[in-house]
Amino acid sequence: MFVGFDLIFVVLLGGLHALPTAYPKFWWLQLLCAAGLAHRVARAGIGRSAFLGWAFGTAWLCVGTWWLYVSMHRYGGLSAPLAGGAVFALSAFLALYLAAAMALFAMMRRNRLWLDALIFGGCWLLAELARGFILTGFPWAASGYAHVDSPLAALAPLVGVYGIGAVAAVVAALLVLGLRDASQPGGAAVVGACAAGIVLAGLAFLKLPTFSGASGTLQLALLQPNVPQNEKFAVEVLPQNLAWAADKLMAAKGDLVIAPETIVPLLPEQLPPEYWQPLLKHFQRGPQAGLFGRPLGNLETNYTNSAVGISRDTVKMTDGFYRYDKHHLVPFGEFIPAGFRWFTNLMNIPLGDFGRGPRVASSFPVKTERIAPNICFEDLFGEELAARFADEHVAPTMFANLTNIGWFGDTIAVDQHLHISRMRTLEFQRPMVRATNTGTTAVIDHTGRVTDALAPFTQGVLVAPVTGRVGITPFAWWAARFGLLPLALGALVPMLFALVLRRRED
Repeated sequence: MFVGFDLIFVVLLGGLHALPTAYPKFWWLQLLCAAGLAHRVARAGIGRSAFLGWAFGTAWLCVGTWWLYVSMHRYGGLSAPLAGGAVFALSAFLALYLAAAMALFAMMRRNRLWLDALIFGGCWLLAELARGFILTGFPWAASGYAHVDSPLAALAPLVGVYGIGAVAAVVAALLVLGLRDASQPGGAAVVGACAAGIVLAGLAFLKLPTFSGASGTLQLALLQPNVPQNEKFAVEVLPQNLAWAADKLMAAKGDLVIAPETIVPLLPEQLPPEYWQPLLKHFQRGPQAGLFGRPLGNLETNYTNSAVGISRDTVKMTDGFYRYDKHHLVPFGEFIPAGFRWFTNLMNIPLGDFGRGPRVASSFPVKTERIAPNICFEDLFGEELAARFADEHVAPTMFANLTNIGWFGDTIAVDQHLHISRMRTLEFQRPMVRATNTGTTAVIDHTGRVTDALAPFTQGVLVAPVTGRVGITPFAWWAARFGLLPLALGALVPMLFALVLRRRED
């Protein structure tokens, strides 16, 4: 019965834990849920801790990524039981990282408040790093995103989203491990001191220096066509959608017009020259520049999910335009993992096997600014975006996310993706402009604030200014050179202390 209560308790906590990643004003809920897990594993054995961690993680990811069901069932044509089973199977598999982390915590803890809290944070960090890296990585709904509006957000330019998640885990563990030790002299005071320290530290971190300065300002026009996913490739409405795109691209005002991923959903061989050439010539004449999504290549050899940039300066480039090819592809949607073609064959996914672009790409220059495009969920991988900051002199001054999240309907995925983009702006102190099919099309400044936006699931053009930034944050500097390795090594430090302490005690 006690095991049953623990299971129900951690499943409930895991489900609630996912919600602040879409609704970050409830950031404190993430701390409470992580604290609840820490409380249940604080005295549990290795096997029990692993099971509770797995149950918590499975519920966390089922709630945090349930919208995958929409893409597979509503738009992919997969039956409801198979789509639901696939979401559960993926969540259960990815939760194994947290299961291993909680087992490691049970092995390493030493019943010392601060050391155990640091070990818990280190184990949590290793689990999130593994989920974000192994097998191409899927760090959606990582715990740090819950803190994009919390005091811990000030840590973003130093340690990034994973570091924030680790600090939150330490804070959560301090609260409950302090309660565990409250029967000892001064235990309750420790709990109060920890809580006060959290608030004071958060306020102090809010005064961290700014690592970047303004470069220049562009006037933007961001297109949101709001094409339902089931009409995106439909032959009967494709001419109408293409006409809307061409009209808005050439009529919009501003220095730069940006349209979302695959706003032109046809390969070059499928697109009539009388459609493409006027667009090309319009932006090549200037002074306006255009950046929009379209697939490039051909069906016979290779095709890519790309962004095309056109301006006066691209006339002499290959094919007359700047090209960015998506590097981090979506499993099952954009490439087929080995042994899973049978699964993708069950779904109706167009252009499902893309080629991969280079990891480090040049920026698209517009006036004084260097725009770094990323497509779809590529802004989920801050360490990959950081590769563009290895040389400060050519580092981007702003990001542009071109995406089509229409695959996931009117779900929490829309809000989650917006907050993912906001976290990237905090890490790099760079603005992010978002041109999306169905929403949220927005301008986010370098402090993570949404300055202008269109309502999701509406058709329109957002005209707004954006100011680029120069300068490198500590996170951008070390992630550009070492990736996530410093975080992984940092996670091991408290465990090394625990091993040394164990040897001395033995």
